[in-house]
Amino acid sequence: MKLERVIISGGGTGGHIFPAIAIANRIKKENPEAKILFIGAEGKMEMEKVPEAGYEIEGLWISGFQRRLTLKNLALPFKILASLWKARKIIKRFKPQVAIGVGGYASGPTLKVASMMNIPTILQEQNSFPGKTNKLLAQKATKICVAYEKLERFFPKEKIELTGNPVRDKVVQIDGLKSKGLQHFGLKENKTTVLVVGGSLGAKTLNDSLKKDLKALQEKDIQVIWQCGKYQSEELMAWQEDQDMKGISLNIFIKEMELAYAAADIIVSRAGAIALSELAIIGKPIVLVPSPNVAEDHQTKNAMALVENNAAILVKDVESREKLIPTILSLNEDESKQKELSKNLKEKAIDNADERIVNVIKNIAD
Repeated sequence: MKLERVIISGGGTGGHIFPAIAIANRIKKENPEAKILFIGAEGKMEMEKVPEAGYEIEGLWISGFQRRLTLKNLALPFKILASLWKARKIIKRFKPQVAIGVGGYASGPTLKVASMMNIPTILQEQNSFPGKTNKLLAQKATKICVAYEKLERFFPKEKIELTGNPVRDKVVQIDGLKSKGLQHFGLKENKTTVLVVGGSLGAKTLNDSLKKDLKALQEKDIQVIWQCGKYQSEELMAWQEDQDMKGISLNIFIKEMELAYAAADIIVSRAGAIALSELAIIGKPIVLVPSPNVAEDHQTKNAMALVENNAAILVKDVESREKLIPTILSLNEDESKQKELSKNLKEKAIDNADERIVNVIKNIAD
């Protein structure tokens, strides 16, 4: 059946917002007449990113519980009640066939109310270790779309559908772009190229690791595409003025990520769920340095789901300054290890996750 009226709720981070928009885009691709309404949390990034993608969004007055002692927690019960009331008003007015939660504060009240009103609900869980909101909503959800196996520990087995995470199509379409990628970053052919990327804001640990041992890579004739992120950009741009940056392309932000992925032979990355879904499709050897600064240590759990299947190498954040560059050098010398990692990583890839998720949605809406 056609999907005609759908609510999508959640956000807070790009890792929640991007899959939400990808699902909406797939619904629109199949039925351009479909009406899609997003429900987010006031003041969070979805209130800006969703309208930029061309969709309407309404905000709830909701936030999470602060683990430190703060007066903000006193307002939480009132925020929850206000959000439940407003979500009910929105759902009653919009009359969706189905409500989809992608994680984040707003999806809690929205899907709670939708299930109370007997509207089918779907959760989309990006990580290998679910967030609190999705764990709470799982018992009443109609279906739960996941990107990792073995989530029966957290969710009812009969509700789970392995769909993968939606990825940015342009970013993973890298065939035939290697020469163009190397040229774009001012690098040479026939040399090992390592891509180091710590997210749009950057990762201080990765930046410090490269600063400390960059010469060790250069001595082995290894080229580097380095996305440093905006937080340390001024410091690093000044630092490079006094350095030999031969074979090193330092970038604050890489907009043409498909060219960076295409140029790279080895990739060093944080372990966000969406990044890992992209990297699995690309299938190049990866070294993961999970961020320790995310809720419930999600990134380490995401990374371990690959490491345990010999599909990635893990370097702990606290050990990165000492171990990251030696790990890269060791992997560069071991071609059989590179091939093994690539093969196992590609086996984890799901490149039509948006289509799979929308098929699940259509089935329950029917």
